Amino acid sequence: MTNDKQQIIDLETRFWQSMKDKDPTAAKAMIADEGLVAGRMGTMRIDPAKYAKMTEEGQWTLKSFDLKDVDVVFPNKDTAIIAYKVHQTGDHKGQPRDMTCADSTVWVRSGDSWKSALHTETILEDAKQPEPA
Repeated sequence: MTNDKQQIIDLETRFWQSMKDKDPTAAKAMIADEGLVAGRMGTMRIDPAKYAKMTEEGQWTLKSFDLKDVDVVFPNKDTAIIAYKVHQTGDHKGQPRDMTCADSTVWVRSGDSWKSALHTETILEDAKQPEPA
């Protein structure tokens, strides 16, 4: 099962990299036909086309991310749940963001690939703002 865990960790890392690269093609390829996202803005239903549009047009940039304390469980052979802390930097609508969050993703097997069906994010600390110049 260790190799399976590493596959999910690698997939989650590629998902974050697609956000950093603002690569809608890579991002939408990892989204289930129907899924959910939950975070500080509330909840929303998501599909590959909607996620690609958010990736491409969103008023944010992700400059860096670092996953820590990663764990993966497999409730059954077609479902994987990954949870971790992530430190991320970037900006949203021109305002700098530097935060640590607890994230989780539910991946479901779809044919020969895995798709994200649920992603959650909880901020663990307030966003750090730069000191005034």
